[in-house]
Formats: sequence, structure tokens, C-alpha cells
Amino acid sequence: MLYALLAYHVEDVVVSWTADQDTTVMANLHEIHERLTADGQMGPAARLGGTKGAFTLRGPGAGVVIDGPFAETKEQLLGFYVVDCETRDEVIAVARDLRKVNPSAAYEIRPVQLFLPGSPKEATHALSDYVRGAS
Repeated sequence: MLYALLAYHVEDVVVSWTADQDTTVMANLHEIHERLTADGQMGPAARLGGTKGAFTLRGPGAGVVIDGPFAETKEQLLGFYVVDCETRDEVIAVARDLRKVNPSAAYEIRPVQLFLPGSPKEATHALSDYVRGAS
């Protein structure tokens, strides 16, 4: 099953890191990425830009564009991973590995279903096959 690991952190803490501190955290995370890739579990991942560049579309009809993400928590969503794990315990172990090298981050874990309008639900397996490198 595919899971999204949403990485939350207090953005002011992350931007206060020196270049060396940031490089160290990213290098440590990369070691986990390499292991997950070798195990065929790593899907797309991204480090998101700062919330100062974010904007939100909300409201009825065409909606209104508002500057900022307007998260209602102290932490902001700073990145995400998509991993392929067989069990809930397995994906929790992956999140714990990520947190070991970035201990002040929080990881929200959600099952992922591929959204392909008009396609049968089984199309979700296409994303799972992509993560595993199958054609």
C-alpha cells in the first residue's frame, strides 16, 4: 500500500539552521532515501518552498486567492514522501527513521489512492507499480 508521509516542522526553526546544519540534516535524510530506493519503497518526494511564497485558493465558485498557507498549527508542511509499505507498522518504522535524523519534525501518515477520473479503483496499483519501478 502506498502512504504519504507529510513532514511538518516549525518553519522558523528550519530557516534558522546554518547552511552546515541544513546540509547535515538533508544528507542524513538522503541516507534513508537511498535505502528506501534500494528496497523499492521510495516514490516521489519533495522539499517545499517557504510559506512566504505560498498562497491558498478557497471559497465558493471561482474562489479567492489568499496569500499564505494559513496553517492553523505551529508547524508548517515543509515536504512529503510517498512510500510503498505492506503494513501500518512498516510505514511507521519509515517515519521513525526519518524522525531519528530530524527529531523536531512531525510526520503525518496517510494512505494514498491515485486519482484517475473515470478509471477503476484498481488504477491505484499503477502508482504502486511506479514506486517499485515496474513497467
